[in-house]
Amino acid sequence: MAKQRLGARTGNRRLAAAGRTESAEARLLETKDKIKAAARKIRREYRSAR
Repeated sequence: MAKQRLGARTGNRRLAAAGRTESAEARLLETKDKIKAAARKIRREYRSAR
């Protein structure tokens, strides 16, 4: 986020793009963690129901 703001403020398009890329990657990792947590919960509930 800081890179993106700094790049936008200074007109450095590459720095701004790097900041956007890092932000997008962070969001993807958060989503991945949420999906894995949901899968673990489903497996746990399935095992206990058997």
